[in-house]
Amino acid sequence: MSAFVPTRTDEPSREKRLHEPHSPPPTRPRHRIAGADVSASIAVFLIALPLSLGIALATGAPLQAGLVAAAVGGIVVGYLGGTPLQVSGPAAGLTVVTAELIQRYGWRTTCAITVLAGLAQLGLGFVRVARSALAVSPAIVHGMLAGIGVTIAVAQLHIVLGGIPHSSVLDNMRELPAQLAGVHAAALSVSALTLALLLAWPRIPGRMGGLLRKVPAPLVAVAGASTAASFAGLSLPKVDLPSWSSHALAGLPEGPVLGLVAAVLTITLVCSVQSLLGAVAVDKLVATRPELSARVGRSDLDRELLGQGAANVVSGVLGGLPVAGVAVRSSANVQAGAVSRNSTMLHGVLVVVAALLMVPILELIPLASLAALVMAVGIQMVSLHHIRTVTRHREVLVYATTTLGVVFFGVLEGVTLGIAMAVAVAMHRLTRTRITHDEKEGVHHVHVRGQLTFLAVPRLSRALHLVPQGARAVVELDGSFMDHAAYESLQDWQNTHTAHGGSVELIGRRSGVRIGEPTGPVGLHLDGTGTAESADCRCHPWTAWRNHQCEIPESVTSRDGQAGEAQAAGADDSDEAGAPGKTGASGNTGAAGDTGASDDTGELDTVGGAGTSDGTESPTGSGRPDESGADRAGVGSETRGVSGGTDGSRPSGRQLARGISAFQRNTAPLVRGELARLAREGQQPSQLFLTCADSRLVTSMITSSGPGDLFVVRNVGNLVPLPGQESGDDSVAAAIEYAVDVLEVRSVTVCGHSGCGAMQTLLNSEPDGPQTPLRRWLRHGLPSLERMSDEDRPWARLAGRAPADAVEQLCLTNVVQQLEHLRAHESVARALREGALELHGMYFHVGEAQAYLLAEEGEESTDDVFDHVGVADLSA
Repeated sequence: MSAFVPTRTDEPSREKRLHEPHSPPPTRPRHRIAGADVSASIAVFLIALPLSLGIALATGAPLQAGLVAAAVGGIVVGYLGGTPLQVSGPAAGLTVVTAELIQRYGWRTTCAITVLAGLAQLGLGFVRVARSALAVSPAIVHGMLAGIGVTIAVAQLHIVLGGIPHSSVLDNMRELPAQLAGVHAAALSVSALTLALLLAWPRIPGRMGGLLRKVPAPLVAVAGASTAASFAGLSLPKVDLPSWSSHALAGLPEGPVLGLVAAVLTITLVCSVQSLLGAVAVDKLVATRPELSARVGRSDLDRELLGQGAANVVSGVLGGLPVAGVAVRSSANVQAGAVSRNSTMLHGVLVVVAALLMVPILELIPLASLAALVMAVGIQMVSLHHIRTVTRHREVLVYATTTLGVVFFGVLEGVTLGIAMAVAVAMHRLTRTRITHDEKEGVHHVHVRGQLTFLAVPRLSRALHLVPQGARAVVELDGSFMDHAAYESLQDWQNTHTAHGGSVELIGRRSGVRIGEPTGPVGLHLDGTGTAESADCRCHPWTAWRNHQCEIPESVTSRDGQAGEAQAAGADDSDEAGAPGKTGASGNTGAAGDTGASDDTGELDTVGGAGTSDGTESPTGSGRPDESGADRAGVGSETRGVSGGTDGSRPSGRQLARGISAFQRNTAPLVRGELARLAREGQQPSQLFLTCADSRLVTSMITSSGPGDLFVVRNVGNLVPLPGQESGDDSVAAAIEYAVDVLEVRSVTVCGHSGCGAMQTLLNSEPDGPQTPLRRWLRHGLPSLERMSDEDRPWARLAGRAPADAVEQLCLTNVVQQLEHLRAHESVARALREGALELHGMYFHVGEAQAYLLAEEGEESTDDVFDHVGVADLSA
């Protein structure tokens, strides 16, 4: 793991190790290329060289055109672009468009179209519309790339088999049986060897495999196939690079004006969207390396668009292919350790050198090998990950329409069809509203699912008039939008119904929803007969943690004569054992100074002694947890607007019942099959997860785990008492023994978090203070406090920044110390000796929603470094 590490401010010697050297004297060169950029540029060059030739071959352009585009993309975009680490050049996503233009208008006119597209990109960059271009639905973009990938793969399959591809996918598919009947054995064998090397090279195991994998797989595949073909003496068409003096440059565009305009728009659209999406993806990759993120910064998309436009102008003038950001090369650039735009520019220089000096070597490459390489790239463009994503978001129809449109009609036509389908789907969702009415135990329920617009008013009126006069009605609005016509219809009905003695309770996503003034806040009548139960908001399953601001309205609180007493009793009604009483924090076990700590996202765990354990946490949650304090352990309970007293007028018990009811209605049907399987087979969790009882740590959410995945132990301060020091409370030790010896978990994680009230209490506690149950429990954290105070030991720290304060420093140190306590337990020590168990340290920053993992032993740093866990999603 890479980590650049903040240090203690009181240790100047450590700080010196982290600072850059002093600037060189004025007599020395100011601009020097870092060694990391040199090595990264070589890696990218070795990937770009065969791919550029292969893409040129797939388009039917002169092979030199691919090298020209690669060199121009590297040098021009590298110098002018707004994404320093993005590598640009001929892209597979442009193959189909360029091939069609070459067949229709010829090569010189295609170069002119590339120049005009570059000028269009420059114009878009100057008017600063780059960010707006990202508003295109991802389903359309991924569908476009998938359609292009299918077209590429089908066309190159003919060359792989020793034939010649046709101009359209339909023709290629129609002629495929005849091509299979007349396979060219030599071409097929070279292509098969190329594909085998391409797939097998990244999967070579062991230390030797790690060294070999530093050489890019595309280069190995093409070089290996070329060498084998030469030694075998196979007669195959090979790369032919004519003299550069005869290279065709751009000419004046010839053809119908409308067709040329459509061609320019298509090239502009595909180049711009692919480059901008690539820039965003590179930002995600850079974010996983904090030391690089601080140096490179975020992309300037408008500048990137200007750089791409300038590159297309230059490439077109010099007779090169259209240029766009390329995902594979950009990913390789970041992963190879590039630290500036110098790596991109140097890779372009290397392409120029190769084009001038390596022509005899390049002409040994069989065309079948390049075709196999490009065919593999086309297949990878149909990403299963993207298909699963659009399916999950119910946009598979948009994706499929775009893909099929690109395959059968062309890129511009396919994108147009995709946009039309996206608009149709959006309109359908906006107008599709499901309204149901049913009666249970004398209460009439009207449930509205979807957006409530004027189109749904007639059906809404029919459903509402099924409620008899004087009856109790509950109207549940499960949508995010209501227009004026629907609002007035619902308000008029509510006023009429309440005037005839009926009652109306409106349930929505947010608190404070008002449907007409006569009834006051939701469900509260002006006669004061309303209860606090109907005043609080109604939350849907597992959405409670999103933007949740549930509070009892002040008008309700003021009517409750015992509000102050209920608040004072809040600390005594907590279900989280061992929570501190008053530490000045707001949260389960405190969140001193931690913003964003008011979300009630706690889990209901079974409490045993000082710890809790549960082997079947569900990622779907169970609606709203008990707001009486089950997830608001007494820390700072006097700061909350609601505390769970036992008074029946308070919402505690009923909110819990409603949350359970919501789970049974919405979530239980989804997880019943999986839970039934776990009930039959028993729990088989793979991990023991030991963390704090803080309500903001939703373990299933931050680990993306489901029922049966984690065996969870929770206590105040995520403490692991040393063996023999439990003093009658063996709950944590028992859970560890059960998890390791009985359940045979494969890993144990100790997870701390920011703003931990237990750690703050430990820092602020007086040595001679009264020995309350909380203080007796926190004595297990004293070794962590001593470890932090020991000047001879390195501090635990985060990669990328210094700890915010002493509390965060103690939270990090506590994780490291509790891992040492964990190793002292006999069952853990035995499993570690046998190699059957791994230990992990984790830190979760609540306010940033950011996880950090403790670097494993034996890595570069000997200190305890918590590495940033990031997200990288870069499509091929």
